[in-house]
Amino acid sequence: MSIFIIAEIGINHNGDLAIAKKLIDVAAIAGADAVKFQKRTVGVVYTKEELDRPREHPWGTTNRELKERLEFGKADYDEIDRYCKSKNLLWSASAWDVQSQEFLRQYDLKFNKVASAMLTNMPLLEKIAEEGRRTFISTGMSTYEEVDAAVALFRKKNCPFELMHTVSTYPCPDEEVNLLVIPKLRERYGCKVGYSGHEGGIAISYAAAALGAASLERHITLNRAMFGTDQAASVEPIGFMQLCGAVRKIQVALGDGVKKMSPAELAVRKKLRGV
Repeated sequence: MSIFIIAEIGINHNGDLAIAKKLIDVAAIAGADAVKFQKRTVGVVYTKEELDRPREHPWGTTNRELKERLEFGKADYDEIDRYCKSKNLLWSASAWDVQSQEFLRQYDLKFNKVASAMLTNMPLLEKIAEEGRRTFISTGMSTYEEVDAAVALFRKKNCPFELMHTVSTYPCPDEEVNLLVIPKLRERYGCKVGYSGHEGGIAISYAAAALGAASLERHITLNRAMFGTDQAASVEPIGFMQLCGAVRKIQVALGDGVKKMSPAELAVRKKLRGV
């Protein structure tokens, strides 16, 4: 089965639907399977104190103004749904609260995503798992015991899931990526394991593919210099196109692990060895 590539738009659209659509275009041209956003109910996810905190940004001077700016509403998601369908792209969003997950249910989404920050939010995980949709679970900033609990919940609900190795720093230093956790997670949980990367560049994503990652998620941006906390850990359009092409090629090259000779190699053998 082909590696499932998710272009994480997240909040890199900066609340601008036109930017979101340009990023959807990038994902479609690159050959990604899906794009993903983030959905929050601002007054639920953040405390009043946090929202009232002063913060300078292009749309105001408080954290509340920024958080509200970054959230798309129903009309926006209706257009995202329509536009992704026109590009033959799947889409979803990682909900940060139960109300947001309920909001997403009005769309015929083919998969859910649990963000690393939400892995221990059991009421939210219950809400997601009861839908029975394929779910990608990021494991950043989590202990094995915390992952154990999430896996147990999804198995109890008979909800198909795939873990994603993640390190939740933005951007993540190369020496902290620890890709060898991918096979460790696969062995411990007996499930498919993907990779959600936040490092600079694309070489490490190639290595994840070579280690057998079943899925690959990378943040994308139009320009890493744009305003936003995730932009520096994102991949620009040309890089993402290179990434998708290389990952598809790597998967083909991995083969099935069975030592055998192709008809072409047999012909060379006969020519060079005479047998």
